Amino acid sequence: MSATSAVKLLVVDDDHNHREMLRALLEEWGYDLVTVDNGEEAVALCQESPFDLILMDVRMGGMSGIEATRAIKSYNPAIPVLIMTAYSDVANAVEALKAGAYDYLTKPLAFDALKLALKRSLDHANLRDEVRALRHELAANVDSRNVIGQSPAMRQVLGLVSAIAPSEATVLITGESGTGKEVIAKLIHANSNRGKGPYVAVNCAALSETLLESELFGHEKGAFTGAEKRREGRFLAANKGTIFLDEIGEIPLSMQVKLLRVIQERELQRVGGDQTLKVDVRILAATNKDLALEVEEGRFRQDLYYRLNVVSLQLPPLRERHEDIPLLAMHFMKIFAERNGKMVKGFTPAAMDRLVKHTWPGNVRELENAVERAVVLLVGEYISERELPPTIAEAEEESPRPSRLDFANMTLDEIERLAVQDTLEQVGGNKSEAARRLGINRKTLLAKLGDGK
Repeated sequence: MSATSAVKLLVVDDDHNHREMLRALLEEWGYDLVTVDNGEEAVALCQESPFDLILMDVRMGGMSGIEATRAIKSYNPAIPVLIMTAYSDVANAVEALKAGAYDYLTKPLAFDALKLALKRSLDHANLRDEVRALRHELAANVDSRNVIGQSPAMRQVLGLVSAIAPSEATVLITGESGTGKEVIAKLIHANSNRGKGPYVAVNCAALSETLLESELFGHEKGAFTGAEKRREGRFLAANKGTIFLDEIGEIPLSMQVKLLRVIQERELQRVGGDQTLKVDVRILAATNKDLALEVEEGRFRQDLYYRLNVVSLQLPPLRERHEDIPLLAMHFMKIFAERNGKMVKGFTPAAMDRLVKHTWPGNVRELENAVERAVVLLVGEYISERELPPTIAEAEEESPRPSRLDFANMTLDEIERLAVQDTLEQVGGNKSEAARRLGINRKTLLAKLGDGK
């Protein structure tokens, strides 16, 4: 197979004989070819289908090649355009280049010059794409060294990431807010076969239903008030790469239906459009909600849940990673000390003791914010309790748990209920996870709690 067989060219020329000559020549060279005889049709085609390069005549009836080039470049500046002109004057050449053309050729075309110009423009486009991919890779360059932690819980997470990253499976990342779900999503992407492609993140909770649909799928010009031009959505932006749908549990039911179709068919329609567009993406999703419960209570579609939950990855809360707290605290301290131009040597023993004993309801994000505050307020070289947030520095000791003597005066039902409540606290209120750890089903757990919900 020719090296050019995957390259799709659009030839625009109102001279029938010249157009057919180019068709025969370029197909012989192995290019995939589409030909049209006017600028208007060329612009319309470029809006509907991707082309790797356009070979455009400069003078045509109706829209000129330079006008068509400007129109195409206005919404797709990346596509290379080679202008053909029978008038080899400098004015036409300069105007074509100002319109965004990569180069120009004079008629009659010299075949060697044409072949060289095609190669140069395609090589230039490929180099640009490689640079873009490298930028995406650097933006998402999160390897295991950036995931701080040596606890058994985090070693287990990293082992799962290593196993699932090379696959194409959809992954549902669960865990409390602040546990680092997007860090893990970037880690999966960076270690996948799509690592050189784009990584696109969308916070589904931050947008209204109308805006979310447009953000994900794009919209046509005039689709709604303010839609002054066509816009590609995040799914198309993530083509050949990874899209991360954060807070997936916040998507309204009506949007869930549309998202399900994209996941199943890998195709979408822009808002206000009827054209079906194919998209090649890997989907990672995250939520701090119990989606199984959301399904039970009718707030989340069961079929979408199963589509997203092909592989599940639950991140442990920071309170279950006490041995990681000093490592994380020192990591954040170095970052913020450098950012604020301060010489910080570490934490006092009392300050570190407070950090380790804190329950961290906000998880790693709360710890990061606490350390940043401490560095900003610090005057000396060591962070003490004085620089820590009051909720951490002045926290009282937790009430002691019931002793064995207390259990002697409790009924078995009371002891079981206490065990269930204790387990629920450990897993942040996740009833499905608590039931799994206790070795019972969810219905039994609810019964022991006296909760019929």
